[in-house]
Amino acid sequence: MKPQIKIDVVSDVVCPWCYIGKRRLEKAIAQLQDDYTVKVNYLPFQLSPDTPTEGENTKERLSAKFGGEDRYFQVLRQVTSVAAEEGLQFNLENQAVSPNTRRLHRLVWYAQQQGKQLPMVEALFKAYFEDAVNLADVENIVSLAEKVGLDATSVRELMTSDRGEQEVEQLLYQNHLMGVSAVPYYIINEKYAVSGAQPTALFLQALPDIALKAPIAVAAGETCDLSLGETSFHHARAIHHHTRPKSEAIVSKSWR
Repeated sequence: MKPQIKIDVVSDVVCPWCYIGKRRLEKAIAQLQDDYTVKVNYLPFQLSPDTPTEGENTKERLSAKFGGEDRYFQVLRQVTSVAAEEGLQFNLENQAVSPNTRRLHRLVWYAQQQGKQLPMVEALFKAYFEDAVNLADVENIVSLAEKVGLDATSVRELMTSDRGEQEVEQLLYQNHLMGVSAVPYYIINEKYAVSGAQPTALFLQALPDIALKAPIAVAAGETCDLSLGETSFHHARAIHHHTRPKSEAIVSKSWR
């Protein structure tokens, strides 16, 4: 039997480093799948929980966060360039609406129950960052869900109700208790934590080491955090939670 690696990925749909980190992790998994059984699960995080249900103007919101349009376009060019290196074609300049991601996380929760979580997560990331889809619009969300094999009527009912609200709230609260303040954040085998959009090479080194319960090297990785301001270096906090042992944490570089 192949060693098993479980990866819980804490992320938000509107975090560019989460999408970039997703690609980097997937490339590592593709190279390890012959020797390891890897299971990936997505957990919710909200960068802007106060965003109205109808969403906000992306350019205006981020320009205010970054300190002006010049800085906004500078950051966009930077992250778009990095994304292109991973085969992603970001189209953020044409993404007019920044949604409140709460109901998108409810959709991801529902998709997991239907065995469609991974394709649903990918569809949401692609829609927001590459296709400039308005994810504050229920019908756009339903269309994406239907394309990955979910029932349109069920998803529409989900999006217009509070189903899954308590479950998502509990997951958000658990991540808060674990000290997660920036994403992406990877919890591996419920014991080790890796913060930031680590390069594929680091995942290729770290995942087998973790499977063998060996120490992990310290590295830097880009994250999105709650303030979405300047890029800086900070130490990722070790996890302390009653359901998980103390985790080894990797230093992260924050896009905030």
